[in-house]
Amino acid sequence: MRVTLVDYDSGNLHSAEKAFQLMGRDLGAEVVVTSDPAVVLAADRIVLPGDGAFPACRAALDAVSGMAEALDEAVIRRGTPFLGICVGMQMLATTGHEYRRTAGLDWIGGEVVAIEAPDLKVPHMGWNDLVIDRPHPLLDGIATGDHAYFVHGWQFRVADPAHLLAHVDYGGPVTAVVGRDNIAGTQFHPEKSQAVGLRLIANFLNWKP
Repeated sequence: MRVTLVDYDSGNLHSAEKAFQLMGRDLGAEVVVTSDPAVVLAADRIVLPGDGAFPACRAALDAVSGMAEALDEAVIRRGTPFLGICVGMQMLATTGHEYRRTAGLDWIGGEVVAIEAPDLKVPHMGWNDLVIDRPHPLLDGIATGDHAYFVHGWQFRVADPAHLLAHVDYGGPVTAVVGRDNIAGTQFHPEKSQAVGLRLIANFLNWKP
């Protein structure tokens, strides 16, 4: 199994790489960090991390020649299992509104909007309790009340409630996990979420959508 982490200068790839290597060891998984679209096309699993502002991440992804096209071919046409992390998850949306209106990948309908929590600190930073909205193979062994680690000031509001897999309460419901078909994303950082994050990574590596 080859697991590809997409490198477009917009994520903490070292921590994610180590976490995927750890959980993939018993599966014989090869974890590759790459900015080569051809390597992405050949992958058995694709991970898109993302840190920073939505427009900057989208511009950085588009700046890697052929990468957006390779992702579309692999994920949408071939059905390769895909996981977006943090802004990598937000880019699954139709549109982002951070700083300016920016087109997302539009793989899961919805919008990325500011977190509105007037009595709480924004960005939402630190540990929060997950609320599981619907069962999914990525959430096997993960329950409501389990903790995950978040760092974000914007949230993904899905258009179809069926695509919302889990949320947290932060001045109201804030999306934590989305998914449809062979595509999933986490707003929290699994590589920083200790046992819960490692369990989700293991589930992703074993996922057969």
